[in-house]
Amino acid sequence: MSGRISTRLAARLLGAAFATVVSSSAAAQAVPLAASPAQPTPDPANVDQGDLDAANLDPGAPLAALPDIGVAWPELDARRTAPASAQGVDPLKDGQLKDGQLKDGPGVSRGDVRYTFTLKGLDTLPQAAELQSQFRAHSALEADRKKPANAAQVVRRAKADSDLLVELLRSQGYYDASVEPALVQGTATLDVELTANAGVQYQFGSVNLPGLEAAGADQAKLRDAFAVKAGDPVIAQQVIAGGAALKTALGELGFPQAKLGEQDVEVDHRTHIATLTLPVAPGPVAQFGAIRVTGHPPFSARHLEVIARFRRGDRFERSKVDDLRRALIATSLVANAEITVVPVDGGRTVDLAVALDPAPSHTIAGELGYGTGQGVRAEATWTDRNFFNPEGALTLRGVLGTSEQLAAVQVRRSNFVMRDQTINLQFAASHEKYDAYEARTVRLLAYIERQSNFIWQKTWTWSYGAEFLGTDENGVFSDSGLKDTRRFLIAALPLSLGYDGSDDLLDPSRGFRLSGRLSPELSAHGGHFTYARTQIDASAYYPVTERIVAAGRIRLGTILGAGVYDIAPSRRFYSGGGGSVRGYGYQQLGPKAVDGSPIGGRGLAEFAIEARIRLSQFGGNFGIVPFFDGGSLNTGQRPDFGGWRFAAGLGLRYYSSFGPIRIDFGVPLNR
Repeated sequence: MSGRISTRLAARLLGAAFATVVSSSAAAQAVPLAASPAQPTPDPANVDQGDLDAANLDPGAPLAALPDIGVAWPELDARRTAPASAQGVDPLKDGQLKDGQLKDGPGVSRGDVRYTFTLKGLDTLPQAAELQSQFRAHSALEADRKKPANAAQVVRRAKADSDLLVELLRSQGYYDASVEPALVQGTATLDVELTANAGVQYQFGSVNLPGLEAAGADQAKLRDAFAVKAGDPVIAQQVIAGGAALKTALGELGFPQAKLGEQDVEVDHRTHIATLTLPVAPGPVAQFGAIRVTGHPPFSARHLEVIARFRRGDRFERSKVDDLRRALIATSLVANAEITVVPVDGGRTVDLAVALDPAPSHTIAGELGYGTGQGVRAEATWTDRNFFNPEGALTLRGVLGTSEQLAAVQVRRSNFVMRDQTINLQFAASHEKYDAYEARTVRLLAYIERQSNFIWQKTWTWSYGAEFLGTDENGVFSDSGLKDTRRFLIAALPLSLGYDGSDDLLDPSRGFRLSGRLSPELSAHGGHFTYARTQIDASAYYPVTERIVAAGRIRLGTILGAGVYDIAPSRRFYSGGGGSVRGYGYQQLGPKAVDGSPIGGRGLAEFAIEARIRLSQFGGNFGIVPFFDGGSLNTGQRPDFGGWRFAAGLGLRYYSSFGPIRIDFGVPLNR
């Protein structure tokens, strides 16, 4: 027997299926090509093009209404009562099963019973594990097994699960499948057995995509994207995924108006062979045209051209339109960005109509903390993120603490000249008082940077700029160890370059990072002299097991061109404290003055090794970190690798949604 089936692909949030319409042939048989209810995959093949554009550009947009094709969608909720004729189970009569349905027992009590259930006949199938997993996720017997039930209710659940299992088998291409339920009365429980007879798995004899030849040189790439080919089993999920992948590939290769026709499947039940035909209308190849912007904030089309990863005249790629939308949301000035593709010039060019909805542009933030050697510290900031359009942020920042007080004004322009590039101007006045030095400083800083963020973790980052400061500093300026106060005027050209090959910005588990900093500086104090501060940092991460990550870091630094006592104390290297050598107080590792105050140094070397162990208790949100740190700091320009000081300890981690929170306890081993 053979049948011809016209199938229309549609998507739902919780399920997707092929609805089937039987042809007019009297010998035809309806063979639903049902998608697995556990694996819904939307496919826009038969949705209106305008809806397609909106849906593709906005993953949060509502789905278009499903087409009415005249047949009911397959029932995906196995908890509903199945038809009474389900796979060989006779209807109930007066709450009892008919003779022959209950094995090894005279009857079933009308009272509540306990039951177990088993699946038989699936073990020989290659999809056995997947089928069993999907079955248990939707099974009425599984979902309600802890609820009180009488025999009649158990039988109804068995009927529903029989239909569910048949549907799952059909979704894997077993269109002759049947399931026989049976109940066995045990001594204390009722045993439900569902025995499946899968039959032969149907295969595609041919897969045709008429019209695809109109794509020209891209035909082969598009055919590969569909993936389903002759000889493959008739698995609905693979056909759904193939249609979605083909639609995506058409958009990526410059066919914004491409449409997929109605899928047509012809099944021969004698040979167990199916033929799939999916018409394709690629439409013309298009290139990007103009960008038009409406709404607020009042971004100009020129600014959007800076943010976009395409230029006018480039071949159309739908993913780049999606990327533009995400980048607009990432400015934090846009609550919603609706981008509509507008064909012009016969579809050979597409303009983008961008409608923006504003997000709140003001932010107030605060921070309160305590650090050993740094004391109590409170910080507050106020930001207007669009103080001047576009993306010009003004930030007022204040710090009040036992060791630091600061007032600062910062102007920041994001996406400056090019995508992900930021220019910063900052003016600050501060007072710092630590064991090593006390400084009253006025600073002017201007720099351009490219840094990672939570949305796009970048492989390469860099910054360059200029820094000017005037500072009065009290510290050690001679071998006598006595403190003195001196005034410095300093001009610097700080540069940095970083490579990030790790898998996560805040909590990496594999890969490595490498960064370098160079700051040539001119210092004026009773004359002038030049020197250069350099520092290299490297870290690596390796997953030992699923819950244990080994991590390590090294830091090397040197100051060339000047003696340690010529350099302002705030510009010297220091070691010890969190982020340095744990177990030593803040700035406490290294040479000391006669009164025990840290002097600072020019040659720096540090390392740290730790095991990050995530605990299975408490939902896996806590972890412990045993660590071993080492460091060396001296007044010479080269690190002293023979003067290591070591520390060991244990850390506690809480893995929050915004990154790990850490507390470390360390002790020095050779103070």
